[in-house]
Amino acid sequence: RMLCMSSTGDSGGATFVVPVASSKWLDAHYDPVANLYTFSSCIGESLLHELLVVGDLGTGVCNMKLKVYRGTGLLSESTLLDLPTGLVSFPMDLHEPRTPAIAVASGPFIYVYKNLRPYFKFTLPSLEANPLEQDVWSQAKEDMIDPMTLKEMLEGLRDKAEIPLSVRSLRFLMLEPQEMENFVLLHKEQPIRRQTVITCIGTLKKNMADEDAVSCLVIGTENGDVYILDPEAFTILYKMSLPSTPTLMDVTGQFDVEFRITVACRNGNIYILRRDSPKPKYCIELSSHPVALVRMGKNVVVGCTHETLHGYTQKGKKLWTAYLPAPVTTMALMDLPTRGFQAVLVGLANCEVHVYRDKNLVSTIKTPDVVTSICFGRYGREDGTLIMTTKGGGLIVKILKRTAVFDDRDSASGPPIAQSIRLNVPKKTKLYVDQTLRERENAVAMHRAFQMDLSRLRLAAARAYVKALESSLTPMSASLTEPLKMNAVVQGLGPSFKLTLNIQNTAACRPVMNLAISFLYDENLYSMRTAFFKIPLLVPGLNYPIDTFVECLSDKGISDIIKVFVLREGKSAPLLTAHINMPVSEGIALN
Repeated sequence: RMLCMSSTGDSGGATFVVPVASSKWLDAHYDPVANLYTFSSCIGESLLHELLVVGDLGTGVCNMKLKVYRGTGLLSESTLLDLPTGLVSFPMDLHEPRTPAIAVASGPFIYVYKNLRPYFKFTLPSLEANPLEQDVWSQAKEDMIDPMTLKEMLEGLRDKAEIPLSVRSLRFLMLEPQEMENFVLLHKEQPIRRQTVITCIGTLKKNMADEDAVSCLVIGTENGDVYILDPEAFTILYKMSLPSTPTLMDVTGQFDVEFRITVACRNGNIYILRRDSPKPKYCIELSSHPVALVRMGKNVVVGCTHETLHGYTQKGKKLWTAYLPAPVTTMALMDLPTRGFQAVLVGLANCEVHVYRDKNLVSTIKTPDVVTSICFGRYGREDGTLIMTTKGGGLIVKILKRTAVFDDRDSASGPPIAQSIRLNVPKKTKLYVDQTLRERENAVAMHRAFQMDLSRLRLAAARAYVKALESSLTPMSASLTEPLKMNAVVQGLGPSFKLTLNIQNTAACRPVMNLAISFLYDENLYSMRTAFFKIPLLVPGLNYPIDTFVECLSDKGISDIIKVFVLREGKSAPLLTAHINMPVSEGIALN
């Protein structure tokens, strides 16, 4: 089966014919040179799901644009003055036809587009300026201080003042000495203004839960404030404060009834705001910084930098953790209300997109490049359209098959399904009940008898171990500080003996190096050809035999112990020690 779609965007009207593999998704379109550089927060659908609106980051310095796609073709584009930090589609009034507006957050401004045309620009309120900073610039305005003195005074304020400096002062402190005078002459007549910027944006239904109900804008700012804006007059309806700068946001509920705002902040915590409190109601402390945040039903799913996916309740209780094969790049909600199915799409740095339902991996999508943004929903006539952009600027469109079925155990690693089947446990017999009563009545005596038997067993094992060491039945030694194991084998009847040491690295994956072996013996009884060895690098799991020869010098039929030490080069304390009982020689060495 094959699906054909045409593209009339930046790729020059090329037609892509993609064979569809036997999977849950149809490969509708892939344009590797679409020149789309964006994140999930800057992509959305508008005009009753007929258009795709993307805030393109460009190069990060220039070419920032608002691009509008119809199907897979570029319909229009508008230039943005600054980097977009978020894009949402929201119904702002009840006028017919009910076409939603587009809000683009960029710097301290929100640009509102209605019918894809500029309609309104909202500016964040200015913050309180530092009065000491204003006084310093007033002195500079009256030529009472020179630029170098101005720099020293501003540096002192920056390190000690509770109110941060304005952008003008921060830029002045970055200048070279020869550029300061011109900067002061240019800006000293202008008043001091301190302006914050928008870091994230979302929407909140005002008084109805319908899909096309009027929605308010919710914005998070760099100074830790959260504002709720009126959709018609664009005035501030409500203000809340956070202990850190918000970076990710998810909003649910209605402004006039009850709402919850889940915010991930730059300090690595997640805060939950409610209508009845201007301060956070709950706090979730994460072990690593969040990368993406998605609400699924009444739970919150968070992707973190340590390649983990966590599920929490809306009150902050941890439900589950899933470990990922690669770092998270982006996340989005996969909602199919017609099937009653909800899941989380997780883009990974290994060119894969995983579909999780709770902690179960139900599907995996391979992509030709690392995915940077994901958008799932109705697009055109298809309810299950998956739109992705890649790190290289590509555009991928996939359509969910109407026959696709997701099984919770489809791709999840773990115990087999048979393990979760309930066993047919027989009913309790009279003997079982009698034994249970006996254990309850004699619990103390039975526990003491068990402890006595356990102590006797441990004592017997320790005695057997000591006896084996003394009789040299098992000439083996193991290190407590290093993953090493060694045993010795003596071969021969005498006066020449072959001594073989078998050394093994018992670590899982860490090699051991810079080791040496030294022998200590009675030189009146024995002589060795080599009494010191350097051990090569020990690879985990392999057995390394080291051979040497021992000559018996005595004819009196006596034997002694040869001590073996495993040392680390440059250290005097041995890592391993073994005592080898040499057998009695059947002859003497002839010189």
